[in-house]
Amino acid sequence: MPIAVDIDVMLARRKMSVGELAERVGITPANLAVLKNGRARAVRFTTLEALCEVLECQPGDLLRWEPGPPEDGDTEAEAVQPGEVRPGAVEVDAVEAGTAG
Repeated sequence: MPIAVDIDVMLARRKMSVGELAERVGITPANLAVLKNGRARAVRFTTLEALCEVLECQPGDLLRWEPGPPEDGDTEAEAVQPGEVRPGAVEVDAVEAGTAG
């Protein structure tokens, strides 16, 4: 996945458990696990804001871009290029790849 999530780093710095973070942010531990394990396809800005508030950090402390090959199902023409923005609204907190509904 081109976007890496570094929640584990921030949890270690804050000496906080996954369960405590999920509770303080207001999401389920399962959704937090999907996000921190790199299986999330999308994140609401409200969730990102809550994570940053609880962890006392900036979005860039949690997310970083890693170049990589197109994901399964993407063709070269469909793959998002650096700097490209695809239209569409994000309506989920954390959706595991392949399970969007």
